[in-house]
Amino acid sequence: MIPPDWFTRRAEGAFTRREFVRLASTSVLGVSLPVALARSAEVRNAAAKNVLVILEQGGLSHMDTWDPRPEAVAEHRSPFKPIPTKVPGTQFTELLRHTAKIADKIAVVRSMHHDRGGADAHPNGTQYVLSGSHPAGALTMPDIGSVVSQVMGSRAKHLPPYVMIPGNNEQAGETRTGFLPASTRVFKTGGRDLSDPAWKLDGLRVRAEFEGSRLQGRHDLRGALESTASDSHGMNRFYDQAFDMLTSPKVAGAFDLTREPAAVRERYGLGHRGSCYLLGRKLVEAGVRFVTVDVRWPLTKDTPGGTNLNWDHHDLIYTSGSCGTVRDKAGGEGRYGIGHWVMMGSTDQAFAALVEDLDQRGLLKETLVCFVTEFGRTPKLNKFQGRDHWTKAYSIAFAGAGVRGGQVIGKSDKDGGYVQDNPHTPEDYAATIYEKLGIDRSVPLYTASNRPVYFGHAGEPIPELM
Repeated sequence: MIPPDWFTRRAEGAFTRREFVRLASTSVLGVSLPVALARSAEVRNAAAKNVLVILEQGGLSHMDTWDPRPEAVAEHRSPFKPIPTKVPGTQFTELLRHTAKIADKIAVVRSMHHDRGGADAHPNGTQYVLSGSHPAGALTMPDIGSVVSQVMGSRAKHLPPYVMIPGNNEQAGETRTGFLPASTRVFKTGGRDLSDPAWKLDGLRVRAEFEGSRLQGRHDLRGALESTASDSHGMNRFYDQAFDMLTSPKVAGAFDLTREPAAVRERYGLGHRGSCYLLGRKLVEAGVRFVTVDVRWPLTKDTPGGTNLNWDHHDLIYTSGSCGTVRDKAGGEGRYGIGHWVMMGSTDQAFAALVEDLDQRGLLKETLVCFVTEFGRTPKLNKFQGRDHWTKAYSIAFAGAGVRGGQVIGKSDKDGGYVQDNPHTPEDYAATIYEKLGIDRSVPLYTASNRPVYFGHAGEPIPELM
């Protein structure tokens, strides 16, 4: 068996005699996909075949959603009332009325926190949740998805192993390959509004100058060159896979939302967020190993007064429309109130539809679904009637891949400000993903200089999820 780190250590200069072919593939695809497609590893006791991460970036308020705190003092209490869920004794707020109906399929961790400085702003907080490693470390660590790409490779030879939808917001710029090769870089779909019927994926299309016979000619030339060379490490197969990725009709189908029935699209919600969540399901179904949905509502004629519709509610979190500009360029302006449709209304509907859809299609049993955010919001309202960044307590949720639904793991205090029981960190979140995929965290990856680097070792899988 080829060791899992073989391709990492050999990727730098090992294929000099094939450089022409490698460069041809790179010029068409943008990265050296044959190397990416060659990743392989032996996994053990894998409960999950793939991972779908919903990253609702900006710092989602936990006490307004997953962790209702009706006993908090009145002046700081959420106006959104607790409601019962399908699980007796478990409550969410009324902003999660759809998700409450599928509470038996999800597990909520109410005891997430991180106290170490340097991860309480959006860029470093997002990098933290993407990598599961604190961003202030001595070595820039790759995204979890990049590690998975390196160790496990792709399940579908015609698609990238790590995709972000849409990946064009500022925090999506916090993705990292770290010390791993460029072949592990996330593929970002782009798209301002995926619900727009005119939206098409451009990034996986063949460049115009390589279309048709010219691309086939390059493929044939590579075959002729390789026929005279030894292929003791089986690289020919991976170049063939890269070619398939450009020519397979399955690629177009995986990214084509117009092929979904109208009833399915309505179920997710007829808007950008619902379309992004639905595309996440389609890519998992098509065999993409690791999908991250990083979505915020686009600015359109239907969102007047909006400037950046993420969850960074420093101002007027409970307004019924746009927060406007309470403070000039203070960072909190331009959102819509958390209860508005383009915020939690669309999120609640899309997430509940996603989990149900995966379950009905038989995909939930092999897909780990993670609903995450980089931190929570302060238990006290500020003088602008907003909530600021808060890392001392927040909530994330999981479903699928053997996760026992109907659980609430850990708890915060009566104000939602501090963890009181069973604390967990982003490192534990990352370790949970690796463990679910059967990745052995005791086996290091290697830098280009052959330095071993251990990943996922700073946390432990969350026991209740295993």
